[in-house]
Amino acid sequence: MPTPAFFPHTTKYRYTNAHFLAKCAQLAYQSPEAIHTQVMKWGIPHVAFFDRQGTQAFVLGNDDFIVVAFRGTEPRSLKDWMTDKQIIRRRGPYGKVHRGFLKSVNMVWDDIQNAIMSFQDKGQSLWFTGHSLGAALATLAVAKMGEDAKAVHGLYTFGQPRVGGKTFARNFNLDFKAQTFRFVNNNDIVTRVPGRALGYRHVGQVMYFDSVGLLHDDIHWWNQFLDRFKGHVDDLGKIGTDGLKDHGIAKYVKNLKHKDNRTFQVSP
Repeated sequence: MPTPAFFPHTTKYRYTNAHFLAKCAQLAYQSPEAIHTQVMKWGIPHVAFFDRQGTQAFVLGNDDFIVVAFRGTEPRSLKDWMTDKQIIRRRGPYGKVHRGFLKSVNMVWDDIQNAIMSFQDKGQSLWFTGHSLGAALATLAVAKMGEDAKAVHGLYTFGQPRVGGKTFARNFNLDFKAQTFRFVNNNDIVTRVPGRALGYRHVGQVMYFDSVGLLHDDIHWWNQFLDRFKGHVDDLGKIGTDGLKDHGIAKYVKNLKHKDNRTFQVSP
């Protein structure tokens, strides 16, 4: 199987990049053996997997690009990351950030940096991705790269919780907003925690899938509210809650395959 279509030298939004990085975020949930097998099928020669006290990530690379993908967690497990002890913000890259997220990314940071340096022998571009908890860790990883003045071509996250406070968000966006694309699927409840009332803020450019899976990058908050309400109404009487079902990485990958989303362009 040939290497998936990917544009390694742009910082602008590209569908092919979003689709491939979403598949990497999905692959991060698999075993090390399954990750290695799939990366080899993609024709990508280098891959390294890391697991430190439950924080899992893999790094893949070829002659053109390197991708760092963090594993996420189930929404019910994510509740453990929203306790009073965990959501206390502590000093991190660019400002104060979620204590638990920072501790988790730090567990594998040295391993990831070593893998990047090992693979990045031809000036390859560098990309980060993740879903759920993995999206939060990917965001913090990019912030750590930024504080070290290291270039990152793109950050694509899926179902991402908020990571830090106002100062963090402002400083992060000064360096990386243009190449950060934060995907939200309709009523995905995880994208709304920790709450703004606790001082948390989102980063990057929002890429919003509406209730029928169409992608928007400039949806007015009121239209977004109405669309989310429609999602709740359409889901009444069905098993599970709309906010949890909208969170699954498979939903994000499926929505990206929508024929209209394949030609979607970010508004100037």
